[in-house]
Amino acid sequence: MAKRDYYEVLGVEKGATADAIKKAYRKKAIQYHPDKQHDKTDAEKKEAEEKFKEAAEAYSVLSDPDKKARYDQFGHAGMGGAAGGGGYSDFGDFDLNDIFSSVFGQGFGGFGGFGGFGGGGGRTQQTRYRGSDLRVKVKLNLQEISTGVTKKFKLKKYVACTHCNGSGAEGNATETCPECKGTGRVIRTQQSFLGMMRTEAACPNCGGEGKIIKNKCPHCHGDGIVMGEEVVEVNIPAGVMEGIQLSMRGKGNAGKRNGVNGDLLIYVEEEKHPQLIRDENDLVYNLLLDIPTATLGGVAEIPTIDGAARVNIDAGTQPGKVLRLRGKGLPSFNGYGRGDIVVNVSIYIPETLSKEEKKSMEAFKDSENFKPTTSIKEQIFRRFKKLFD
Repeated sequence: MAKRDYYEVLGVEKGATADAIKKAYRKKAIQYHPDKQHDKTDAEKKEAEEKFKEAAEAYSVLSDPDKKARYDQFGHAGMGGAAGGGGYSDFGDFDLNDIFSSVFGQGFGGFGGFGGFGGGGGRTQQTRYRGSDLRVKVKLNLQEISTGVTKKFKLKKYVACTHCNGSGAEGNATETCPECKGTGRVIRTQQSFLGMMRTEAACPNCGGEGKIIKNKCPHCHGDGIVMGEEVVEVNIPAGVMEGIQLSMRGKGNAGKRNGVNGDLLIYVEEEKHPQLIRDENDLVYNLLLDIPTATLGGVAEIPTIDGAARVNIDAGTQPGKVLRLRGKGLPSFNGYGRGDIVVNVSIYIPETLSKEEKKSMEAFKDSENFKPTTSIKEQIFRRFKKLFD
């Protein structure tokens, strides 16, 4: 089933403010929260579960300025990267507890009641630290954008400590936390505006890890990570454009004590071409013809990504005429078709003339063939008018 529009999910307009988006999510989260579904049928509970998750996913994107900008420009395709792009994903997994807590407060982070949905059911939920993301910029020319390219980056980043295998404990010696019995969570019951809620929180004794380190590793001081280097190979898909941010899962900084690695975020910058101007997937070229070629016709060379192409110029070509080289533009980022090279024709009028040239031009001054007809005037006016439509 096709994924619904995130704005539709939350019931807000595309131009909604951050406060309006948060308010809309609060309303949906309360409506479909598991503690509100006790008197519902199994089918209704299942539907509420899906809508609760759907609302959380929508909010996780629309509440993040970077993700929201990509979603507004590319829709769901911008959240998932290029099809078959070798592991790119700009959205990825999200934690329902974290999203709910960010809106309602830490006291309401854990919930249960949907049978495996959320934090209920007595599951072990030890905290796993997540490493921070790394950001790099990559500058690409049109040739690289046209075909896709592989780039290598030498990154200084946190990596797992080899002396303790990332555990943070000397000799990997840890013991089960006596407070939470290794679950990493403690359960509390409290009164809220939703009624009595059974909530979970990270164990204060072990920080939610479920275990305690006896002796810290002297090399990483108990963190399980040290500064190191890694060469990362990034496959940039064809059709990317200025401002797109790609991500590589797990290639960022390592998480403390065998936690989850952060992501590597790749920000695309586009080198300006000396002759071609990009307009989405089309490339625009301004062809400046001399008067004899525009009048008599001839052949002109048009720059393309793969070299020059020759095009025939019809006799009597007027300024403002548009030629198209079909399929010579850039591929779509989403893999659907390819743009054109759009050639805009201009005519060069000499600024200075010799006496002989002036005399020749005077001979044509009164010729009817050198005076624009009514239809030509209308045609050029329509082209000019399109610039302001």
